[in-house]
Amino acid sequence: MRLLIVEDNADLSQAIVQAFASRDIRCDVAGNAGDAEALVSTTDYAAVILDLGLPDEDGLELLDRLRRQRITLPVIVVTARGESETRIRGLDIGADDYVVKPFLFAELHARLNAVLRRQSGYVDPQSRIGNLTLDLRTREVSVDGKLIELSLREIELLELLMRRPDHVVPKRVLEDHLFGAGDTLGSNAVEVYVHRLRRKLEATAGVKVQTVRGIGYMMSAA
Repeated sequence: MRLLIVEDNADLSQAIVQAFASRDIRCDVAGNAGDAEALVSTTDYAAVILDLGLPDEDGLELLDRLRRQRITLPVIVVTARGESETRIRGLDIGADDYVVKPFLFAELHARLNAVLRRQSGYVDPQSRIGNLTLDLRTREVSVDGKLIELSLREIELLELLMRRPDHVVPKRVLEDHLFGAGDTLGSNAVEVYVHRLRRKLEATAGVKVQTVRGIGYMMSAA
């Protein structure tokens, strides 16, 4: 999962990034509305954490513009503005939730999970294909109940593929989620991780990872 943090306070944005990283969630950061809009248009994020007091534009104006462009990406507003009028306007414009500063990170994470559950309909914390199970809370992967060791990016790749079993996940979507806007990306980076994941899974798990040439990858039960 990859998030976009839109926050002009560098100390706060880095604290949020580090807190999410400790929970195996990657983040990009935009310090103003212009950069945020550019990133949203080029990168597939799971959600946006949006501050309202941005240096170039009010965050509510950015949110309104995104919704008018029919961008349905989940947005959680995080701001020091706690007055009810601002909350109501933000929710009316299209915010999925509203968190007032100062806040506990655990609450922000819980609200993010709730927003994503509402959007995707995923209720079961465990994702399964055949005898392969991924626990979305603990990030543990098991085959027939026996844990197997995967790297962070291999787990992220596995989650993306398991969320759409028997459907092709485009390579560009995998690139956006695994690497985002700030990472150096080799031309075959996704292929390398697919190869590693395939090698670790296909010998023991009853699944196959199929390459759909020129489009992406698909996971299905063997």
